[in-house]
Amino acid sequence: MLGQLNEALVALAVYAGPVGWVTLGLFAVAVVLEVVDREYARTVYVGAWLLFSVFAFLLIQPFFIHDESVVRGVGAVLAVPLSLLAAKMFYEGRDSLFTLSRAVAIMGFIYVPFLVIEALREPLILLVTNHTAAVIDLLGYNPPVVTELADLTAGDIPAGSDPDTTREIGGKPYAYDNTFVFFNGDGTITYTILLDCTGIGSMAVVLGLVNAVAADWRRKLKASALAIGIIYAANIVRNVFIALFYGNQYAHFVPDLTMTVWGLENSLRVSYIWADRILAQSASVVAMILIIWLMVKIVPEVMQPIEDILYLLTGEEYDLAGALNVDTAPEAAD
Repeated sequence: MLGQLNEALVALAVYAGPVGWVTLGLFAVAVVLEVVDREYARTVYVGAWLLFSVFAFLLIQPFFIHDESVVRGVGAVLAVPLSLLAAKMFYEGRDSLFTLSRAVAIMGFIYVPFLVIEALREPLILLVTNHTAAVIDLLGYNPPVVTELADLTAGDIPAGSDPDTTREIGGKPYAYDNTFVFFNGDGTITYTILLDCTGIGSMAVVLGLVNAVAADWRRKLKASALAIGIIYAANIVRNVFIALFYGNQYAHFVPDLTMTVWGLENSLRVSYIWADRILAQSASVVAMILIIWLMVKIVPEVMQPIEDILYLLTGEEYDLAGALNVDTAPEAAD
């Protein structure tokens, strides 16, 4: 039964890309319509939220099974009912959701160009790779960084090790994706820097929230610049942590249980699951909360869409701004 369900979800997951594009298109149309007629925009936003729930549903299987990510998987599961509820509340007249809806649109406008335009994606991936390598070197480790295992030189390979350099590195969507190589006897452990490892997704979320609200442009610019810097630096730390703890097998915790729960066949993957999917992703959630709180101190108006998110999650109204003595009165941009 579970196998049949998984097969059905795998078959449906191929439609996530097209559905995602249509969803972003609807959000984009709605943003433009807001300038002309908010009621027309409301109708399109409702449709966008309904389709977003479908998009989130299609991502559940890839996030849980392919990405082995509980954090992302749970996020996708929660996004389905929350998106449906957002559509319902928006249709019924909750005007504050205009801001949250704009935020989602802006998140897409920031993230998608890096997803589809190589001239943006490649430099970002290589920049993050170089900074990650520099910090790893400062810590006294020197794993070779290659695009293929065949690029390894005799000087890269430890004495007594005879790795298979003809093996292809899995999970590399682009030839320029660089991989850190660690040696385990005659085997290799590889950690590749992908677009997901650059922090652009987290930047898009924070920048979407900050720039969707009505606030002085100078405060929004300050908050945006600060968020980009903090997220970028934190992401380098994250990459270094994962690379070293996975590559050197420092996170080989409760291997039998971990392999059973995640369905792993290779015990070396235990360290990856703990370093990335459990520890790093959990820390990322905490870091995002702290970063958004810092943004609220600069742009208090961000509190309003956050209160809307809490309402969607709990069904109760919250006055976080009042409780925390935050003035969210919007200012006209200069």
